[in-house]
Amino acid sequence: MGDIAENETSFYSNAEGYWKEVPPTVDGMLGGYGSISSIDINGSKAFLQKFLGEGEGKTGTSCALDCGAGIGRITKRLLLPLFNTVDLVDVTQEFLDKAKTYLGDEGKRVGKYICNGLQDFVPETGRYDVIWIQWVIGHLTDDHLVEFLRRCQKALRPNGLVVVKDNVSYEGVVPDEVDSSVCRDLEIVHSLVGRAGLRIVYEEQQMNFPKEIYQVHMLALR
Repeated sequence: MGDIAENETSFYSNAEGYWKEVPPTVDGMLGGYGSISSIDINGSKAFLQKFLGEGEGKTGTSCALDCGAGIGRITKRLLLPLFNTVDLVDVTQEFLDKAKTYLGDEGKRVGKYICNGLQDFVPETGRYDVIWIQWVIGHLTDDHLVEFLRRCQKALRPNGLVVVKDNVSYEGVVPDEVDSSVCRDLEIVHSLVGRAGLRIVYEEQQMNFPKEIYQVHMLALR
């Protein structure tokens, strides 16, 4: 990956430039695949609910963080219904501004709107039961992803979880020049998670997505 992002600065600034041009809508967030939003949310909910609840080793529901939150699609339909408070972090201020209206009345349970790239973002220590990272790890270099996951681990409450949901390539690292990102295969994702000192508690593939898009996997990490 080092070779791809020879110029790390342009890797990040090109991505910021790309997202600045994207309309602040669900379709914009999903690159024209707005129609898959419900399938995506239902898959995520079934995955997450395996861990939540009362009892030994269960993950709490007081506070969640939505990473690369955009206009708050996941916050609105997945996280706010399950958690008391949700924080949003995204690199594009316009999306966060839009989230304030898009989230409607439930938006008053948002704790913080944070405008920051994940490569620089330091989540508050011990604040979160769940840190949800979806369709955004491709915007981080390998080293930055490892460092970010380490910071996420410190930001968890007892029995907290980091969830990564993202595209996986069949083999190797596939660059996307359009939005200045990469898609990694599962083996590479696993090795980066290991480097960050996290273990995979559970993993599954999101089903029922269109055939022509990448496979999407969900990994619960602690």
